[in-house]
Amino acid sequence: MNIDELKNIWNEDVSQETPEISIEQRNKINLPLEKMRKNMRMEFWLMIGIFIFSFIVCAFCRPFKFQFYITVLVASMLVVTIFFFSKFFRLYNDISNPMLKTYDSLKDLVMQVNLNKQYYLSYYLSFVPFIVCEMIIVIEFIPWPQPMSETKTAVILISSVTAGLFALFISGKFWFYRYYGRYIVHIENLLKELKK
Repeated sequence: MNIDELKNIWNEDVSQETPEISIEQRNKINLPLEKMRKNMRMEFWLMIGIFIFSFIVCAFCRPFKFQFYITVLVASMLVVTIFFFSKFFRLYNDISNPMLKTYDSLKDLVMQVNLNKQYYLSYYLSFVPFIVCEMIIVIEFIPWPQPMSETKTAVILISSVTAGLFALFISGKFWFYRYYGRYIVHIENLLKELKK
């Protein structure tokens, strides 16, 4: 094979355009995307409500040391939430302005959504250290009739972290599938149809 044949093959490959998505197929894609956008907005406002409520509760906690620890913990949770929601917001913008005219643009969108699934699960699992801190604060500030032994304290901490990790992972997977996963499956099925 000589250089001219390679150039011809290269030009043929480059000239092939990616398949366009019809208007009917775009409409099928926009319905699950709109539901995902709606759920993302709902989740954003829910988080704002939860943090406002948390800071109000922190304001009424006593003694001051307990109030300070809880407020710092909630503020740290807010920082983590802001980081992850900035990632989700980027996806929200991509979904809000879909330029889904080709198969490749839809494929890119599916890849972004699946990447955000990993962010989503990471977001839930990032709360494990906060569970540890909450348990330490609770154990420290609850007046016990008898002082707790070191073994009992360790058992409570380890069991609460294990249970919390499991609960966060399961609830994260369930929440994601309920509000996003089924729509992602729908979009992936449309992508498979287009590939045929």
